[in-house]
Amino acid sequence: MIFNHGNNQMTQVERVASQCMAVWEEWNGIGVEERQAVLSLWADIVAARGGKFNAAAKMIRYQLKQAGEVLAPVHLMPGPTGETNELYIAGRGLFLVTGDESVSAVSLAGQLAASLVAGNAALVVVPSAFSDTADALLSDLVKVSVPSRLAQRLDEKALNDVIETAPLKGVAAVAEADVLVAMNRKLAERDGVLVQFVAESDGIHLPLLASPAYQLRFITERTRTINITAVGGNATLLELGSGEH
Repeated sequence: MIFNHGNNQMTQVERVASQCMAVWEEWNGIGVEERQAVLSLWADIVAARGGKFNAAAKMIRYQLKQAGEVLAPVHLMPGPTGETNELYIAGRGLFLVTGDESVSAVSLAGQLAASLVAGNAALVVVPSAFSDTADALLSDLVKVSVPSRLAQRLDEKALNDVIETAPLKGVAAVAEADVLVAMNRKLAERDGVLVQFVAESDGIHLPLLASPAYQLRFITERTRTINITAVGGNATLLELGSGEH
């Protein structure tokens, strides 16, 4: 779904963001492996378009493979009093996926794949000249079992409003260095908790997107504790998240 800029843009940004967040918990709750399986089908559909989308599909599959290695494992941390602690990952929430004229089908596919497989929702804002490519990737995404409206595109004129008003937990951008600096300054002016900024300045070689730790920028850590020493032998479960950290 695409919303165009208008006099009521602020309301549109808030509406689309709320739609994304309404289905985010469902997506975040299914776990990394199931998200990998769903997004793998997305990669197959994207590849069927041919041309530049073949490379985009390869980037999606690369991000999914990395997720299996970096995000999926649950780390066991036995406690001193007998309890079992499990450290695992979860999505942060709503990410802005954006870029300037240096963005490409490959980079956008990589940003979307990383944010979605990590368990996030996404608002996509790209230059109008690139809107057809973005729409193709998003339309293929809704053909698989991804919650409706999890990832949506807004007109490029909405970028400032998204940065200033949307309940963002992170921003993934592929752009020239000066554009990234200006964007980071705008993010720093927001009230509340700092927004995670995932900035790729090399739109050709994409060294950040290809790095093994890239997806760690899209997640938060949670700890699940099972107390097996409770009175009467009953196990109690305590689950803690790192929240906004």
